[in-house]
Amino acid sequence: MKIKKIVSNLAFQVLVAIVAGVLLGHFYPALGVKMEIIGKSFINIIKLFIGPIIFLTIVLGITGIDSLKKVGRVGVRALLYFEIVSTIALAIGVLIAYIVQPGSINMSGLTVKDASQYTQHAADGFSWLGFFLSNFTLQVLVAGIMAGVIISNLKQKMAIIRPLETVSHYVFLALKYVMYLAPLGAFGGMAFAVGKFGLQTLLPLGKLMLCVYMTMALFVFLILGAIMRYYKLSIWKFLKSIKEELLIVLGTSSSEPAMPSLMKKLENMGCSKSVVGLVVPTGYSFNLDGTSIYLSMSVIFIAQLYNVHLSFGEMLSIIGILMITSKGAAGVTGSGFIVLASTLTALHRIPVEGLAFLLGVDKFMSEARAITNIIGNGVATMVISKAEKEFVEPELPPGQPLE
Repeated sequence: MKIKKIVSNLAFQVLVAIVAGVLLGHFYPALGVKMEIIGKSFINIIKLFIGPIIFLTIVLGITGIDSLKKVGRVGVRALLYFEIVSTIALAIGVLIAYIVQPGSINMSGLTVKDASQYTQHAADGFSWLGFFLSNFTLQVLVAGIMAGVIISNLKQKMAIIRPLETVSHYVFLALKYVMYLAPLGAFGGMAFAVGKFGLQTLLPLGKLMLCVYMTMALFVFLILGAIMRYYKLSIWKFLKSIKEELLIVLGTSSSEPAMPSLMKKLENMGCSKSVVGLVVPTGYSFNLDGTSIYLSMSVIFIAQLYNVHLSFGEMLSIIGILMITSKGAAGVTGSGFIVLASTLTALHRIPVEGLAFLLGVDKFMSEARAITNIIGNGVATMVISKAEKEFVEPELPPGQPLE
C-alpha cells in the first residue's frame, strides 16, 4: 500500500521522468532532441491557464477587499520587498564570484557558441515600454487590477463576482487534470537539454556551474530562510509543500508551468487570494532572485575570464546597472543574454563576446535560476501575507501534510 502511494505521487513520477530524460538524452542524443516537442507542448498547455488564473485571482481578490487603499498598500509593499531582496541577490552573486573566482580557468578548452543574436540587441538598451509590451503576465496583471477596481465600485458587483467564482473553480479543476501530464513535460524538457547540449559540455565550466548552484542554495536557505524565520515561518516546510512544483521547474527549466499550481498552494497554505493574486504575477516580472544571482555572477565570470580587474566602485556599478536591466530578463526567451550584453556594453570594460562561452551551459543553469525564482516568489507572497495580517494558518488533521 505504501509503495502504491509513492508510485502514484506526482513528485515521484516527475523525478523518475527527469532521470529517464537524462538517460535518453545522454545515450541517444538524436532521439532526445526530438523529445523537445513533448516538453514544449506541456509548457504551452500550461501557459493557456496562466492568463485566466492570474486575471480571475486578482479580480476576485480585489473585489473581496473592503478598501482599495489596501490593494495599493500591498502593491507598494511587494515592489519594495522585490527591489530590496533582488539587490541583495545581485550583491551576493558579485561577492561570491569575486571570492571563488569561477572565471580563473583556461579559455582554450571552452566551447564557443554564436552569441551575435544577443549582442546585436545590446545597443538598444532597456525600455520599460518594450518590457511591458513583451510581458504577457504583466499585461494580464494590469488588466486584472483595473477590472477588479471597476467591479468593486459597481452596485451590482455580486452579479459579476459569482459567475467569475464558478469559472475560477472549473479553471483550477481543469488545471488539476492537466498537471497529470507534468511527468511527460519534465521528461521531454530534460531529454532535449541533455540530447542537444550533452553532459560533457558541463566539464569545462563545472566550476562556474557549481558556484552558481551553491550560491543560489545559500541564498534560499540563509537569506530567504532568515526572512521566513523573522515572520515565524519555516523555509523547510514551504519547500516540502511545493516539491511537485520544484521538480516540474527542474524538468522544464522554466518557472511558468508551476505558476498556476503555486498560486493555488499558497492559498491553501493560508495566504489570502488578494495577496496571492497581486504578489505572484508581479513577482514573476520583478522578483527574479535566481536570475539576479546568475546575471551578476556571469558578469564577474566573464571579467575574470579575460583577466579584467574590477575596482570596488566598478563592482558597485555592476550592481547598480543590473538593478535596472535585470527587470528586463522576464517574459522573453533569451532575454537574460540580452540583459547581460546590455550590462557589459554599459560598463565598457568587459568584452561582450565573452557571452559565447556561457551559451553551452546556460540551459543547465536555467534550472537553478527558475527554481530560485519560484521559491523567492512563494516566500515573498507568504511574508507579505503575514505583514498584511492576511495569513491564516490552515487547520489540518494530525499527521496530514500541508498540500
